[in-house]
Amino acid sequence: MTNRKVKDDSFKLIFGTPELFAEFLKDYIPVDILKNVTASDIEDLSERFIPLFQDSKDSDTVKRIKLKDNPPLYVIAILEHQSEVNFRTSFRLLQYITLVLAEYEKEADKEYEKEHKGKKTKFSATKGFKYPPVLPMVFYDSDRNWTAKTNFYDKTELKEIFEKYIPKFEYELVRLSDYDKETLISIGGVLSLIMLIDKVKDTGDMRELSELPKDYMDKLSTGMPPHLRKLVFNVITALLKRINIPDEEIEKVTENFDERGVQEMFAWADKYDVQETRRIARAEQAIAIAKNLLKENMPIDKIAEVTGLSIEEIERLTLN
Repeated sequence: MTNRKVKDDSFKLIFGTPELFAEFLKDYIPVDILKNVTASDIEDLSERFIPLFQDSKDSDTVKRIKLKDNPPLYVIAILEHQSEVNFRTSFRLLQYITLVLAEYEKEADKEYEKEHKGKKTKFSATKGFKYPPVLPMVFYDSDRNWTAKTNFYDKTELKEIFEKYIPKFEYELVRLSDYDKETLISIGGVLSLIMLIDKVKDTGDMRELSELPKDYMDKLSTGMPPHLRKLVFNVITALLKRINIPDEEIEKVTENFDERGVQEMFAWADKYDVQETRRIARAEQAIAIAKNLLKENMPIDKIAEVTGLSIEEIERLTLN
């Protein structure tokens, strides 16, 4: 599995879970009306829109959010973690926005037709019809600076001359690099833990996770439902894949996850010497080969050449 594929999978786990998406809106998007959004307010519409793009990415997502005493909000989220900044992002979001608003028109017209049978005028063509708000955002998971314009207006030629005719919208840019360890810990919540995990680049960074404050981990563990524990498990597994730990070693790190607990598992993984484990595995394989060659009466010096074992190690095998 490539690093990009693992990142995409991690993103889908995070934003495919209503509780975490609600947490994301509350803690990482600076809009007060979103502070009260709950998991039950979120409807995933991604499958309705993503297939309409020939170059669509599985990690794009479209949500409809119920807002109390207000029209719904549509959220379009795109993950960007490529080594090069995608300067087409504002146009891609404009495409999504027009599709979402067109779909909203159709639904509103159908409802209006049901309530006002016989009327030929579509509700979307009346004075009272208004479009819902759409929040476009980009979650940027890379150490590189995001240098693309966040407003579509700035991506248009002759904008000063044709200013009033050009769509002007800005997407919210959420950069993982803007959130250091201390900030994420202060925010708290399962999503903060997943974002801390996502910052890990190699096995050396595992120590950072094993040293997270006890009160932070205690708050996370208290009342965490089974499906979120499973999600954290999947994200940790994806992390270990991303830093190229073999599958059989990942199983050893993650076994007994429920009993061990999240922080204990991080500590265990930090102590887990991948190189030593690989050395032991190679040595065990060499010994097994040497035993078979001894049964075939191959000379000990030749067996040493084939297996890399010393003559003394092979001679000890003859005594067992």
